[in-house]
Amino acid sequence: MKQIWSRLKPYLRWVILGGTLFFLLKTLKDHWQEAAAIRIEPTGWAILAIALSVTLTAHIWSGWVWGWILQSLSAPVKGSWSVAIYLKTNIAKYLPGNVWHFYGRVRATQAIGVSFGVATLSVLLEPLLMAAAALLIALISLERNNWKLQVLSLAVVLLAIHPRFLNFGIKLLSKFKGKATKSKSQAAAEPLQIQRYPFLPLLGELGFVGLRGTGFALTLLALGSVIPAQLPLLLSAFSLAWLLGLVVPGAPGGIGVFEVTIIALLKGNFSAGLLLSAVVLYRLISILAEAAGAGLAVLYEYRFFKLRS
Repeated sequence: MKQIWSRLKPYLRWVILGGTLFFLLKTLKDHWQEAAAIRIEPTGWAILAIALSVTLTAHIWSGWVWGWILQSLSAPVKGSWSVAIYLKTNIAKYLPGNVWHFYGRVRATQAIGVSFGVATLSVLLEPLLMAAAALLIALISLERNNWKLQVLSLAVVLLAIHPRFLNFGIKLLSKFKGKATKSKSQAAAEPLQIQRYPFLPLLGELGFVGLRGTGFALTLLALGSVIPAQLPLLLSAFSLAWLLGLVVPGAPGGIGVFEVTIIALLKGNFSAGLLLSAVVLYRLISILAEAAGAGLAVLYEYRFFKLRS
């Protein structure tokens, strides 16, 4: 079974990428006239600027939360340092393999004297907490049609990030994410584990996903109308789509997977042309925010070293 999986695994990424591109191209073919008819008013451009600022803030905040994760592992790092390294490496997730941003963070963390095991554990713990936060927001934002099932689901998610289960998940995830950053001998030499429940980092990741969802809602608002009653649905759909873009092996940075999922989840509540325009614009905003963040990080480091020299 393992041999079959190892043979099929290299092709799985291309199958998923091909499927998502086919869906997007078909949606574009069927609704391109509707999307082309959408015009952005001056107010809409101002809202898009706010969406860009909110998305950039989300990435800055995520870098700060990564610093919390390192501090919870007894690594003596400052928030300003973790934000700068996070922003500078984040753009590398669009490179083939989708692990080079993790590799950059591990190398940077080692360079300031933090052990290899702690550095690796921090970049493995971050996506697990992000996934848990996205699931929590999606469940909380759903309509209360079956509150007992929602409460049970929330309890399961919260239990899943208990150190006992989290350590097991990190062990599995390290087999995939850690291949680009460690050798087997290093992995065996530093068997680190989570000792306490990660309340503070989880709250931080909830803020990150919430900010990202707000950025998408603002992008949709810039193109059309969004009523307050639709916000819980938007936040829930965004969280699920973003989560799938994080965990499904597809294009780097979740490109395609996120767009296909959110169109499928919201097409009954918004026009297909509006959704198509919104996901394209939001992807552009996300990339611009990440590029701006990387630029700010480089500028910060340049000025910091210039002042010290």
